[in-house]
Amino acid sequence: MSIPVDSHRADAATVPQQASQQRDRSLSISARLGRLQFHNSGKFRVLQLSDIQDGPKVSADTIKLIAAACDAARPDLVVLTGDQIAGYHSAYRATYRKRRWNDALDSIIGMGRQAVNFLGDAFQGFPQMPQPSQSTVRQQESLDERAQEATDPQDVRRLEYERDLAHTRDMVRQSIQQFMQPIVDRGIPFVVTYGNHDFQCGLDNAEFDAMFRELPGCLNAEATVAEPLRPLHVPGSGLPDQVVYTAEPGTLALPVSDVRHTRTVFGIVLLDSGDYAREGGYGTPSTTGMEFLRLAPQAMGGAKSIVFQHIPLPQFYNLLRVVPPTAAYAVQGYRTYDSQTYLLDESVTQPGSFLGEGISCPDTDCGEFDVMKQTNGYFALFAGHDHRNGFVGEYDGMMLGATPTCGFGAYGPAPSMRAARLFEFDIRHPYNPRTQLLQFGDLVGKPSSHKAYTYAMSHVPTNAGDTWNLLRKPKVFGGVVAAVAGLLATTLFGGRKRR
Repeated sequence: MSIPVDSHRADAATVPQQASQQRDRSLSISARLGRLQFHNSGKFRVLQLSDIQDGPKVSADTIKLIAAACDAARPDLVVLTGDQIAGYHSAYRATYRKRRWNDALDSIIGMGRQAVNFLGDAFQGFPQMPQPSQSTVRQQESLDERAQEATDPQDVRRLEYERDLAHTRDMVRQSIQQFMQPIVDRGIPFVVTYGNHDFQCGLDNAEFDAMFRELPGCLNAEATVAEPLRPLHVPGSGLPDQVVYTAEPGTLALPVSDVRHTRTVFGIVLLDSGDYAREGGYGTPSTTGMEFLRLAPQAMGGAKSIVFQHIPLPQFYNLLRVVPPTAAYAVQGYRTYDSQTYLLDESVTQPGSFLGEGISCPDTDCGEFDVMKQTNGYFALFAGHDHRNGFVGEYDGMMLGATPTCGFGAYGPAPSMRAARLFEFDIRHPYNPRTQLLQFGDLVGKPSSHKAYTYAMSHVPTNAGDTWNLLRKPKVFGGVVAAVAGLLATTLFGGRKRR
């Protein structure tokens, strides 16, 4: 089913109707059953997609990877863990804001980001941007007329900015429709949280939530801060019996039931991990988000939950070991940890894990890990954000994991190693899921684009033969493409200042 460009103008009944039609032919068993639940086989599958991070014209290789991963995994649910939108992309320069507290009218895009975008576009022959929808053109024309009639300079600026924002909103909507098309076509339900780049285009998370709800399968319910534990249903999700608890855009919880719907086996919690801190570095969850993290276990009937969010926790450094700077593949820590260099501690991480960059966590520990332990309501946390990291380990009884980028519009590992992460939960031991990266090289092969990327890897997986193969298929390895422009961009703009 192709998503129409003006789908946001459709009647309110259209999305639930589309979701119902998709349910019958969905790859998701849960979608066919009307709620998130274990199968008769005792299994339940989740596919995590992180850091798509592209502009209005999404890379064809990104879409190929998403489609291939959905086909291979046949997940019950897709979880998108932030930075779906490259808010710093030059296409959004009229509405760009570097930080939320910046005046959007006065913000300008950094020279480094524009240069990287220019290099990438040049390698692809300057791909054409999507044309605005008819409704957006009409809205812009109306705003232009009002701006011409206005006499107050402030009113003129406001109307001009509203016009630019309408264009940005249209481009973002088209971007979402492009990378979501494979998921919608396969009738797979999905949930979304946000990262530190989405908002930079000028839109807020509530607007993103509304755009995703325009698509069949979305389980992001409208936020209810006053009653975060009030059970909600999302008609357009195609799962009429699924309960959702939500506190703010990108922060929600979903119970997963057993086959007979007698109990919640485990929960899936998405948490908006914030973006930037005023004092520097990355931000932390809001007060509302932290309170929801404390309360969510009450809604799960005693079952524990897995958390998905964008920015990793400081506790991820406990999966690393300090090594001399001269050690092979050593990476420098980020900000608070930048005085030391690290490798993965293979005694606490799973085979096949890799570390390609320092863990970019907040400077200070906001207490999120402590809340997860004190409530005894959680068993795992997986994040994205660091495009070149793909590891899973255990610290203090908690499974922690990093998922690399699945996108081809930003920096990352070698094209063959860009990946989605598959989780397979077994009802006999739901708090110990098996997880595997579904990599581009295995599923698709060689990339079709030649955009400038950073390919340097700082850790080589060991004991690869012992890693999980949840697909139970032989692997086909794709080639590794080197890019001089990517290396040049790394040299010019610095490793830790890319985001």
